[in-house]
Amino acid sequence: MFKQIKSMFFWSLIYKFRKRLTLVVILLSIVLLSQWIYSDIVEYLTLTDRTDYLDIVLPIKWLTIFFNIGLSSYLILSLFKVSQKEKNKEIKTKVEKEDLTDREKEFMKKNIRTEAQIIIDKHN
Repeated sequence: MFKQIKSMFFWSLIYKFRKRLTLVVILLSIVLLSQWIYSDIVEYLTLTDRTDYLDIVLPIKWLTIFFNIGLSSYLILSLFKVSQKEKNKEIKTKVEKEDLTDREKEFMKKNIRTEAQIIIDKHN
């Protein structure tokens, strides 16, 4: 029974964060793919006797690797971080759940204008 609960929890997390996890998998596969591409480029440059381009290719490879690993780490670490929109949504539902008087509910629905809007309306 514990295995089933653990499995359900695991798969629900994967389903919830599927877009971000897919992006992480793609970025990490690019890291692995960059090593394969780099070895292919080195082999080509040595066969054509253009090894002077290796000083450009090597930094590009490592920049790609470090960028993808860094971005993947950030995405994984910020996976469970609550966004500002979700915080606002939670606050709004808490306010709606509280018992409000009719007067308070009416005030919440009322369109409140700022002084700037009132001055603009007077001049128009």
